[in-house]
Amino acid sequence: MIRNKKGFTLIELMIVVAIIGILAAIAIPNFLKFQAKSKQSEAKTNLKAVLTAETSYFGEFNLYGTFGTVNWSPVGTRQLYAYFITDGSTPEYDSSPVAYPGGANWGGFDPGFSTIDFTAGAAGNIDSDAVIDTHTITPGNDLVNRNNDVNI
Repeated sequence: MIRNKKGFTLIELMIVVAIIGILAAIAIPNFLKFQAKSKQSEAKTNLKAVLTAETSYFGEFNLYGTFGTVNWSPVGTRQLYAYFITDGSTPEYDSSPVAYPGGANWGGFDPGFSTIDFTAGAAGNIDSDAVIDTHTITPGNDLVNRNNDVNI
């Protein structure tokens, strides 16, 4: 008497594994792009905090100051971005990959000024390629992504 055997054949299992592999090959690159895009929110959030600190300082002293004078520094032990601030006379960021590598050296440029204008920025390499992601913000709340490291 032959018993009815239940289960999957090796061919059926191989087809399922192949389908999962194809779906993963399509989904993983898109997931990595969206993950890198979400890392940009660190820079945007911190630059908004710089704007808030600078606006508060300006309200009291009628001048904008440096990171030290407005008492701002990024939170956390590992930052993806290095932060810089200028007196407003140099709004463009030099996008050299070695200028602001990120990490512990967050104060890339803090010239020690008091001025009626400023440009604060963030620069970092969020996906380990040669492109540096840069964002800047001005007193008018103009948050601009000067150099986009994420191509979606």
